[in-house]
Amino acid sequence: MTSQGTLGTSQGTLDGKVALVTGASRGIGAATALRLAREGADVAVGYVNGKEAAEEVVRAVEALGRRAVAVRADAADADEAAGAVTAAAEALGGIDVLVNNAGVGVLGPLETLSLADVDRVLAVNVRGVFLTSQTAAARMPEGGRIITIGSCMAQRVPGPGGTLYATSKAALAGMTKALARELGGRGITANLVHPGPIDTDMNPADGPYAAGQAAMTALGRFGTADEVASMVAYLATASYVTGAEFAVDGGHTA
Repeated sequence: MTSQGTLGTSQGTLDGKVALVTGASRGIGAATALRLAREGADVAVGYVNGKEAAEEVVRAVEALGRRAVAVRADAADADEAAGAVTAAAEALGGIDVLVNNAGVGVLGPLETLSLADVDRVLAVNVRGVFLTSQTAAARMPEGGRIITIGSCMAQRVPGPGGTLYATSKAALAGMTKALARELGGRGITANLVHPGPIDTDMNPADGPYAAGQAAMTALGRFGTADEVASMVAYLATASYVTGAEFAVDGGHTA
């Protein structure tokens, strides 16, 4: 890793590094995979259902002159979550950067949430992140990077219906701080990025609930997946930033 990173990272700052981005077939994950490739990294593109979309991201990474591989894994499955790291490392020759982006959201009134909802959300958003981080840390060399995608709802829940999702994302703060302490002696950093309303196919900026979400931000607009990816790229190179949370939310939590 470079000794110091900036938000305006230039091409080549991740030359010779290997990154795994989970949930990278679309949205924030896809944008992050491409941004890391532009910085010089070879990228494993994690996915669970969107095989064709993941392969498109692979081709886009390869078009940038970097190596890439699509890795299928359901983060809700303990073996597959950990296995994604192993598959990526074996295909690309190691792992230096892990981006925990895969996640699911189940929103709704508290009384409507089933045990199956609870189990799946916690399995993907918490247990899956723990297992990928644990497996990656065991393989990472000195100076590795673990970057997890949280949510602005871990810091501010603007209305009812988000109890389960916010619970799962808030758990990542404790995990990130503990990882930073546990792995700091090896120069491995762990950080958490909290996106706000981001324009993706899952939550489009012209969707039926978009106006209300945009109004909750200080900037009055949705963010882009590239804006989140820019923060991830910074953290992939920064060497003296760890155990920290970064809001990329347009002032949602201001």
